[in-house]
This record gives sequence, structure tokens and C-alpha cells, in this order.
Amino acid sequence: MGTSTTAGWFGRRKRAHGDWLVILVHLRRQLGLSTVPDEGLPTATTLRVFLETRFKDFGSFWIWSTIVSYGLYFGIGGFLHWYFYVRQRESAKEWKCQPNSWLSTDLELHEIKVGSLSLLVTGTFSSILACWIANGGWSSVYYEWDAYGAAWFFLQVPVIFIYQDYVTYLLHRAYHTPWLYKHFHKLHHTYKHPTAFSVTAIHPVEVLHIQMTLCLPLFAFPVHWAPFYAIVMYTYYHGIIDHSGINFKAHWWQPWQPDAIFHDNHHQYFHVNFGFNCWMWDKLHGTYRRKDRVYTEETFYGRGKAVAEATQEEIAQDMKERTSENPKAYRNEHMEFALSAEDVKSMKQKSN
Repeated sequence: MGTSTTAGWFGRRKRAHGDWLVILVHLRRQLGLSTVPDEGLPTATTLRVFLETRFKDFGSFWIWSTIVSYGLYFGIGGFLHWYFYVRQRESAKEWKCQPNSWLSTDLELHEIKVGSLSLLVTGTFSSILACWIANGGWSSVYYEWDAYGAAWFFLQVPVIFIYQDYVTYLLHRAYHTPWLYKHFHKLHHTYKHPTAFSVTAIHPVEVLHIQMTLCLPLFAFPVHWAPFYAIVMYTYYHGIIDHSGINFKAHWWQPWQPDAIFHDNHHQYFHVNFGFNCWMWDKLHGTYRRKDRVYTEETFYGRGKAVAEATQEEIAQDMKERTSENPKAYRNEHMEFALSAEDVKSMKQKSN
């Protein structure tokens, strides 16, 4: 099933982070509905007055952010679960990346609990950001379409997209180093067979770190709010697609975008395929999955272990994992990473 037939269902799913509230604030200022002028910091010298000025009505921002965040999380996530994981469970080989592997009920509940906690963290951060902007807090966001020229208005789209995606790749790869993985990111890899609810099931410290890093352009260089949040919506949409466990494919006009199986492989094999919306980062840094490599939770740094150097036990387990993948998740149903006994024999002979 392609993404085009389900965009209406899942396109809003990742807005559960609370960024919808920030978008609303920008839209109001774009339309001139905000009563707060674009001026500098208040002249008041006390921290109390400063906080009361810049974070006025924060409680209302937070309440609405929380209501909508959890409503979308359970509404869209619940629908996805019902439509595929319940309604089409018996035909999993038609749509699931790992058709014979399912999260246990305990793990499904666990990912919802962790995902809900992370939503509380990210929703609170989004509330702070939205409240700051709504009350005239400084940022590098602008609202006049031609304030920095038409060229920059369009050029900032690839600039922001590349920044966010490449930084996310680097952060993700960093969280796959032994210490950070053990203390933070391993939690997300509890779900070897990811679902819609896995998308926010990330350690609160890690998810806040990533969210703050992705928001840096709002304070670093001139950014029009519309292109910035168009990219946010794009990456959010593919965030849910990548974690859905469903064999979605990228469209023809997205040559940079990997199919859903790319990130599903990441969960299944742990330390490989660290990119999200651009497969080229993994190609560039040598962390793209390879047929002649064995990947386990103990093989860090994205390089894997050469099949020729792996033990018989490791090879047997790896081949078992490969045969559990769904051919329909790959283009033209071509299992590019299929490994036979003859392949293993040939690889070992070449290494000698």
C-alpha cells in the first residue's frame, strides 16, 4: 500500500508533539490577529515581571496543547492500530514489514505509557515556545513574505530540511554509541517490531534534546514560519510512516526518501540505517545496511560484523531474521538482503 492512499489518515498523526499550537500562533501573527507588537524585551528589571510578561496565559497554552496532543495520539494511533493490526491481522503478509512478528500486549501497553510521557515533555516544550512567541518573545522568525527576498523564501526550504535531517542523523547515531544507547536510546529499541505508538516512545531526555536542536533555526537565522512548519509536517508524517511497521513506499517525487522498511530494518537490526528522511547520510557515512554484514544489538557504530567473521550461531540467527522480513516491503518484492548458505560459503572463501 502506498502513502498516497493514507495521507489523509496519518498526515496529522505526529502533530501530537504539540507543534500545532506553535503553528497557530504563527498563523495569527501572519494574519495580524496578534495584539502583541514585535518589540524587544520589556524594560522591567525583575525576573518575575519578565516571566509574567513573556509567559502570560501559559496555563491555557499548556492545557490546550495537552488535550490536542493526546487526542491525536490516541485517535490517529488507535485508528491505525484498528485498521491494520486488528482488522487486517490475518492478512499481515500483505502489509506488515515483519508479518510473523508482533509486540506482546505488555509491550504495546509499555510503548503507550512511554509515548504518553514523552508527549507530556514535548507538549510542554511546545507550549513554552508558543507562549513565548505569542507574547512577543525574541526569535528570528519573520512573517512578511518578501522580508528577505523571494530567493531566500524558497532557498530556506532545503537549508532547513537538510539541517534538521542531517542533525537528526548525527544525534541518532550518537545515541547508538554504547553509553548513550544503554542509558537512553535502548528504551526506544524495546520495540523490535515498531507500531504507530512507538513513534514517541522515546526517553524523555532524548526526545527533548532532539526537539530543542531541531528548533534552533527559529533563533539562529531568518526563518519564515510557513516553510519551517511545512517541513515539520513533512518530517512528522514520515515519522509515523517509518514507525508504523507497514510496508509504505516513498512517492516517485521523493528520490531522497527511504521506504518504511528502511527504518523497520533499523529496529529489527538495531545499529544500522540511522537516517530518517534521507538515505544518503547512511550511504555517505557507511552505516547503510549491507548484505555481507551481520547486525546485532551488540555490534555498535553501524558497520556490523562481516559475515565471513561471524560465528555459525550469529549467522544462523541473522538468516532467521532475514527470512522474517516481508518481500512486499521492498521495491518489486526484491529481497536485496536475502542470504543463502551458498552466499555465506562464498563470502568465507573470499576472506581466506
